[in-house]
Amino acid sequence: GDDCAVLPPSRRRRLVTVDPVVFGEHFDDNLPPAAAGAKLMRRNLSDIAAMGGRPSAAVVSLALDPSVKTAWLRQFYRGLAQTALRHGVRVVGGDITRLRGGLAASLTLVGEASPARVLTRSGARRGDRLFVTGELGGSLLGKHWRFEPRLAEGAWLARQPAVRSLTDVSDGLAKDALPLRPAGCVAAVDPARVPVSAAAQKLSRRDNLPPLAHALCDGEDYELLFALDGRADAARFETAWRRRFPKLRLSRVGVFAARTPAGFVNLGTFHGYEHFR
Repeated sequence: GDDCAVLPPSRRRRLVTVDPVVFGEHFDDNLPPAAAGAKLMRRNLSDIAAMGGRPSAAVVSLALDPSVKTAWLRQFYRGLAQTALRHGVRVVGGDITRLRGGLAASLTLVGEASPARVLTRSGARRGDRLFVTGELGGSLLGKHWRFEPRLAEGAWLARQPAVRSLTDVSDGLAKDALPLRPAGCVAAVDPARVPVSAAAQKLSRRDNLPPLAHALCDGEDYELLFALDGRADAARFETAWRRRFPKLRLSRVGVFAARTPAGFVNLGTFHGYEHFR
């Protein structure tokens, strides 16, 4: 009921992220309101996971056309709250305002960094290998809202000294790998190693685009993408991953190199999702 929420002090570094869902952009009437609310929370949780952190508290800002029904809003909040509870997040405040002709919700999420370190997008070097979790592409067929933020996986990666940089795949592998790229290098992937999802295969049959293009460019996969020290024992690392996360696929998809190796493709020749393109 106060103008601000009061959060307890933390001995760890704080992480803060903000992401919205907008009607017509991130969801529409085909998506139940509870699913839209859950997606709002999960999008932000994925950002915390991409830093190897742990979420703690959130505030929500709503901008609504007066025609939005209270029943819709109640279900939206139910989906958001259930997701928050499952991940130990307290929704501690927010705001509401009128937006004629539109509906948008923005969530600001506060978290704590791993006691080991904060993993960022910088730190990779020439020769480092690129890894990605899960499968990619075709998120339009459901994954864009039915996904699990990789919080446990991000926290584990933060404890592995050989992991040099980390991000999540929200705008497509082709775009999200580029901020990890060291100066003077290309981000090159082996097409045979990219984990193309069944949904991407299905979309490719519908629109005649190659499945690889969907896997690299669709976005909203919310998987983790990271660079592993090129001098590290990659096979040993993969064994440790399988032991810790036996149900989640991990793929060694590429490398940061001075030039594109034979049989690889340069991610710079593709385009991920661009909001204003």
